[in-house]
Amino acid sequence: MAMSLVTVLRILFGVLGSLMLLTLVYTIFSDGLPFRSDLLTPWMAATLVDFCINVVPIAAWVFYKESNWISAALWIVLLICFGSVTTCGYILLQLMKLSTKESEDPIYYVLLCHSNKYGVVDKHKQSPVLIARVVFTALGLLMLGTLLYTLLTDGSPFRKELLTPWMVATLVDFYINVTALSVWVAYKESSWITAVVWIILLICFGSITTCVYILIQLSQLTSEDLIYLALFKGGDRKEV
Repeated sequence: MAMSLVTVLRILFGVLGSLMLLTLVYTIFSDGLPFRSDLLTPWMAATLVDFCINVVPIAAWVFYKESNWISAALWIVLLICFGSVTTCGYILLQLMKLSTKESEDPIYYVLLCHSNKYGVVDKHKQSPVLIARVVFTALGLLMLGTLLYTLLTDGSPFRKELLTPWMVATLVDFYINVTALSVWVAYKESSWITAVVWIILLICFGSITTCVYILIQLSQLTSEDLIYLALFKGGDRKEV
C-alpha cells in the first residue's frame, strides 16, 4: 500500500530535523562554538542574512498558528536560535495533531489556524497586506544588495576555502528551511512545472525568490483581505 502524504511529510521532517540536530552537535564537537569572529567571513555574513530572511515567513506563519502571544514568541525565539531544528519540530508537531479526516489534506490543515483570533480588518488602520508588501519588498532588496555587494567585494562563493565546518552546517540549516518553503510552494502551485521552476529558483537564489514569491501571493489579495489567505491556494481560500 502506498504511503499517505501525511506519513511522507512526517518522515521527511523527522529525518530533516534529526539530520540538522546531528549536524549541529557534530560541528560543535569538531569545530567548537560558532561565536567566533574568524567565522564571520563576507559570504558567511551573506548566508546568515539569507537564512534570517527565510525565517521571517516561517515565523509569521507560527505567529498566525499559535493561539496566544507567549507561545508564539517562544517558538519564534527558538526559530531564531535553533533554525531548522525548530522548523522541523514545529511542523512535525502540527502533523501529529491532525485527525484522520484532516490527514486527507494535511498541508491545508497544517497551515490553518483553528482559533478565532483574526477577524475583519479595521479599515481605519493600515492594511496588514500593504504592510507585508512593503516588508517583503524591503527584505528582498536587502538580500539582493547583500548578494551583489558580497560578489563585488569578495568574489565568487564557489571557492573551497569558504566551506568551513560552520558554513556547511549553516547551508544545511538554510536548505532544510528551503525544503519547508518548497512544500508550501508545491501545495500552492496548480502545475507541477511551475512548482518545480519556483523550487529551483528557491534553491539557487534563496530568500530573494522567497520574497518575490510571497509578493506575488500578496498581489492576489486586496487591502481589505485577511493576510493569512496568502497561505492558501485559490480553491482553499473559500473554506478558510
